[in-house]
Amino acid sequence: MNDVNITVIGAGVVGLAIAQKVTERHKNVFILEKHNTFGQETSSRNSEVIHAGIYYPQGSLKAILCIKGKKLLYDYCEKYEVPYKRCGKLIVATSEEEIPVIEGVLQTAKNNGVNDLIMLSREDIIQLEPNIYAVKALLSPSTGIIDSHSLMKQYETNTINNGGQIVYGSEVTAISRTANGYKITLSDADRKEYSFTSAIIINSAGLTSDIVSEMVGIKDEYLKIMFCKGEYFRINPPKNRLLNRLIYPVPHPKLEHIGVHVTVDLAGGVKLGPDVKYLESNIQDYKLTASKQEAFYNSVKHYLPFLEFDDISPEMAGIRPKLQKPGEQIRDYYIAEESDRGYPGFINLIGMESPALTSSLAIADYVDGLIDDIKKELVLGTDRLPVAGCRLPVAGYCFPLSSF
Repeated sequence: MNDVNITVIGAGVVGLAIAQKVTERHKNVFILEKHNTFGQETSSRNSEVIHAGIYYPQGSLKAILCIKGKKLLYDYCEKYEVPYKRCGKLIVATSEEEIPVIEGVLQTAKNNGVNDLIMLSREDIIQLEPNIYAVKALLSPSTGIIDSHSLMKQYETNTINNGGQIVYGSEVTAISRTANGYKITLSDADRKEYSFTSAIIINSAGLTSDIVSEMVGIKDEYLKIMFCKGEYFRINPPKNRLLNRLIYPVPHPKLEHIGVHVTVDLAGGVKLGPDVKYLESNIQDYKLTASKQEAFYNSVKHYLPFLEFDDISPEMAGIRPKLQKPGEQIRDYYIAEESDRGYPGFINLIGMESPALTSSLAIADYVDGLIDDIKKELVLGTDRLPVAGCRLPVAGYCFPLSSF
C-alpha cells in the first residue's frame, strides 16, 4: 500500500488547477512545491491574458485546450469572483504587406473554431483605439485579462477544502519505481531529506519538468526544456491611459513568439512585452536590461505613434519553459501518461508555456481523464499475474481498488 494515492509536483497555475480537479474525486492527494508559496515562477511572471485560441495549429493541444479552457475560465471567474475583464484584443497590420498575415490568422482561428473575430478597417480602428496606427486589424472580443494571483489562490483554497495537502518548501530530489508505484524523495528548507510512496505522480514542475521526468528514468532530448526569457517595459503615466485593450503586432512566422505587444492590466497599468531571448543555460535569470529600452521603443512605435522614448521604463522579466528550439516550428504541449515508456501512473506535463494559464482548467480535465484511463486499464488487465497485496494488476503495477 502506498502512502499517497496521487502526488502533483509543482504548484504553479497548471499544477494547482490539476490539484483542484483531482481532489474533487480522489482521496489522499499531495501537492509538492519547492518554493514557500504557489506560482513563484512562470505563473506569476506573464501577461495575465485570457487567450482566445487564435494562433495555434488546428488539432493541437494548445488550440483545443485553450478554446475549451477560455470558456471554463470565464465561468470560473464568475462563480468564484476572481477579478477579470473581457477587454478584447486588436491584432494590427501597420502596412499593406502585413494584411495577408492577419488574414491568415483569421483563417487559422476559424479552423480552430474561434468564430468571433472581426476584421476592422482603418475607420473602425479609430473608433475603438483612436491613439494607435493600423491600416487593418483583427478584433478578438473574447480575449481578456485576469488577476492570476487571485486565480491561483482560489485553486489552492478549493484544493485544501477538497482535502488535498499542499507541502511548500519541499523540493523533489529523486524518484524511483516500486512494486506498486513510486518512491519520492524530498529535501526541505533545512536540507533534511524524507521519502514517501505514491501510486500516481503528476509532473507539473514547469521550468524543471524535464528534470523531474529524467529523475524517474525518462531521458529524451525531445523533451529537453530551453529557458526563454522575456522582459517587459511599462508605459508610464499619463500615456498608459491612451489605450483601452490589448494591442498585438502580427505574429512571428514560426510562433516562436507573438511579438512585443501591449497588455493592459486590471489596475489600469500598461505593459509592453515580452521580448524573446533563449538563455544559454537553464538558470532562472530575472535581471532586467535597461539598455533594451531603445529596442522596445522601436518595436512598438510604428503602431503606438504617441509614444516617446522616455515614456517607457523596465517592469519585470519572466521565463517560458520552451520545447521549441530557436528557429524550429511551433511545438505542442507534451502531456502523456508514460506507460508506453515503462512508467505507468507517471503523467508528464512538459513545455507548458502560454496559453497554459488560459487552458489550466481544461488541462486539469485532460489529466483527470488520463487518470480514468489508468483505472480502465487496471480493470482490463485481469489477465496479468497479480502482484502480492494488489487488487487490480496491470503490467506489474497496481492499485488497491479502494484507493479511488
